[in-house]
Amino acid sequence: MARVGLSTERLVQAGAELADEVGFEQVTASELARRFDVKVASLYSHVKNSQDLKTRIALFALEELADRAADAVAGRAGKDALVAFANVYRDYGREHPGRAAAARMKLDPETAAASAGVRHAQMTRAILRGYDLREPDATHAVRLLGSVFHGYSSLELAGGFSHSAPDSEETWSRILDALDALLCNWPTEPTP
Repeated sequence: MARVGLSTERLVQAGAELADEVGFEQVTASELARRFDVKVASLYSHVKNSQDLKTRIALFALEELADRAADAVAGRAGKDALVAFANVYRDYGREHPGRAAAARMKLDPETAAASAGVRHAQMTRAILRGYDLREPDATHAVRLLGSVFHGYSSLELAGGFSHSAPDSEETWSRILDALDALLCNWPTEPTP
C-alpha cells in the first residue's frame, strides 16, 4: 500500500526541486527518499527506479517550460516572438537550473514523441514561419536556435561570462538582434 502523502506527482515535484538544488545528475530515488524520511522501497509504488524518476522530472520540466513559452509568445510574431521565446529559455535556466538540465535529457523515441518536447518544436517552427523559412532551412534554424538558447544559458549559469565586460545582458541582446537579422536573411540552399 502506498504511504500516505506520497504520490507520483508529489515525488516528481520534489525531484524537480531537488534537481534545482543539487543538480539533475545528482537526483536519485535514494536521495528523494531521504527528503521524505522514508525507505526507498516506499517510492517504488510511484516510480520504478531513479531512471524513471529522472524521466518523469524531464517530462515535467518540458511541460512547464512549454507552458511558459506558449504564454510568452501568444499574440507575438517575428522578432518579438523570437525574443520572448528565447527569454523564457534563459529565465527558466536561471530560475530552475536542474529542471533546465532535465529538459535536455535524452528520451527514448516513444517517450519523446509523447512529451511536451513536440510543443517546443512546434512553437519554434511557428516563430520561424514569420521568417518565411522552408525545409530544410527551417530544421537548420530550429537546431541553431536550440543550440544558442541552451548553450548561452548553460555557459552563463556556469559563470562563463562573469569575468569580463561587456555585461552578459548586453551580449544576450546583441545575440538576439543577430539571430533576427540572420533569420530575416537566411541563406537558402540552392535548388538542384
